[in-house]
Amino acid sequence: MGAKLCEDVLGKPNWRFVPPRLRAGQGHLKNYDPSNAPKVEDLPHIKKAANDYYDQYWKVFWQRLYDKHELPSPHTRSLFNGKDLTGWKVDVPHLDKHPDDKAPFVARDGMLVSLGSPGGHLVHNEVNQNYRLEVEYRFVGQPGNCGVLVHSSTPRALYKMFPKSIEVQMYHKNAGDFWCIVENITVPNMVKRRGPEKNWGITEGKARRILNLTDGSEKNPGDWNRMVIECLDDQIKVWVNGDLVNYGFKCTARKGKIAIQAEGSEVEFRKLDLTPINALTD
Repeated sequence: MGAKLCEDVLGKPNWRFVPPRLRAGQGHLKNYDPSNAPKVEDLPHIKKAANDYYDQYWKVFWQRLYDKHELPSPHTRSLFNGKDLTGWKVDVPHLDKHPDDKAPFVARDGMLVSLGSPGGHLVHNEVNQNYRLEVEYRFVGQPGNCGVLVHSSTPRALYKMFPKSIEVQMYHKNAGDFWCIVENITVPNMVKRRGPEKNWGITEGKARRILNLTDGSEKNPGDWNRMVIECLDDQIKVWVNGDLVNYGFKCTARKGKIAIQAEGSEVEFRKLDLTPINALTD
């Protein structure tokens, strides 16, 4: 992977690195004795400075190359182990009174699947902040509703069902909408995209939906979609299949859990990858 990225940047020159110890006694190194060479110490403050420099100047650049070649970042990890729901908690109100009924979330054929009903959420155990979440999903059968929730905290805070969070909508033909669930976020052109300001709110009966920026970004039903969500400080940025579909700021939450909805339609997830970030992608 590293060689492929270097080749993309540097091309295929004839230069090859040969360490000095293998060239000792030759050319300008004729008097070089590796046994007398200074020893390099791995000083903590130097290592920290190097990491800070990398984070500030190179991390975003390398991420672009990983994206271009569809390769995972070395810092990326999957939230789903491909086998079972370890690390996740099912929160489905219907199961409180009917514990023997089937939960709407399963692991199947290496994928995480939301069966759509009964309604509820699959909540990851970790609290995360400043990250990039890559989601690959498709509707099984008739496309409909689902969503990814970020900055999730208090369970069942809305309609005794939805956790306090910001929802990134996956509803067919509306992927990328924001829904404010007892949290709030600001976007450009708020009145145009959310309606009259007097109706705005974050609780039951209020105008909680913020329209996305595009039409036609989703694939045909049954095809795989790629949604990327970046959360950094009080900002959230969303792409669907490479199109920037939403950007919000002044979010009232900066960290929280990630959750998947069961909201009427069966959806397969083949990727749920999380990568730490310190800058939003342009």
